[in-house]
Amino acid sequence: MPHDGPVDEVDAKLLLELTRHPRATTLALADRVGISRNTAQSRLTRLEGSTLDSFERRIPPASLGYPLTAFITAQVTQRRLDEVAEALAEIPEVLEVHGISGPVDLLIHVVARDADDLYRIAGRILAIPGIERTNTSLVMRRLVDYRITPLLRRAAE
Repeated sequence: MPHDGPVDEVDAKLLLELTRHPRATTLALADRVGISRNTAQSRLTRLEGSTLDSFERRIPPASLGYPLTAFITAQVTQRRLDEVAEALAEIPEVLEVHGISGPVDLLIHVVARDADDLYRIAGRILAIPGIERTNTSLVMRRLVDYRITPLLRRAAE
């Protein structure tokens, strides 16, 4: 997700209003934040091009038939990291991949239809040239959903 740096207090207030009222008009958002419609529109346009994530993040994979979530860690041959990333991007069930520090190189967020499907996905990942070793952890229960509102509130103060 690209960004131009930290949002200011007004941007944070606009974003908070969007989280509360995602379908609000620009005029309604401007009124709630206490700025002009033109100011709200220009700020929203800038945020859409730099800060706001895609709408797809709001679609739960379970609603598409993928109720299982897992995280797969992988050790990668370093000189093949770009190739591995490209290959992972070709697997539809791979939602995100993070390069991390520590004893493993990648944290791969995947979804699956069931245990057999997860086994297939993990095997496909392990078969990618450059992947040396993997370890799969099934998410048993989500305890804290993805959230940004507490940080927005702090930035809006």
